[in-house]
Amino acid sequence: MQKAIFLDRDGVINSDIGHYYIYRVEDFIINKGIIHSLKRFQESEYKLFIISNQGGVAKGVYSCEDVDKVHAYLEAKLKENHVFLQEIYYCPHHDSVAACKCRKPSPYMINQAVEKYDIDIHKSYMIGDSKRDIEAANAAGIKGIKIEANEDISIYCDQILKGEI
Repeated sequence: MQKAIFLDRDGVINSDIGHYYIYRVEDFIINKGIIHSLKRFQESEYKLFIISNQGGVAKGVYSCEDVDKVHAYLEAKLKENHVFLQEIYYCPHHDSVAACKCRKPSPYMINQAVEKYDIDIHKSYMIGDSKRDIEAANAAGIKGIKIEANEDISIYCDQILKGEI
């Protein structure tokens, strides 16, 4: 079985300061400590996943194509640093438009990855900046770590790798 780090996107991977929705490459700023932390996780044989709600798609603010462009940009930046995401899962729905089974706090996206990649939930973590991220983690049976929006995750990386959390 594999161990994994699941990460929310906006506010964890990238800065959400000044934007409610981030869907343009020019607004996508990778947060301090992310690349180094992801590299350390990867070197410690964690599979890396992004689990993100992208409700602006359902609301018509931006398209799935916009989300895919941002994700391609992120993956290119990570690749420059020899960091590779296993997969990016995102929910394009929003409860104000129609209910769905994948939007966090549902564990659906995490559970998809767990099943597809044979993830050991007891050795895996979700790092998020909202209550719904932690609720999704708990519902999937993995440890949720709540951070402040745009916080450097390096301290949590250290704690995970040392077995302190």
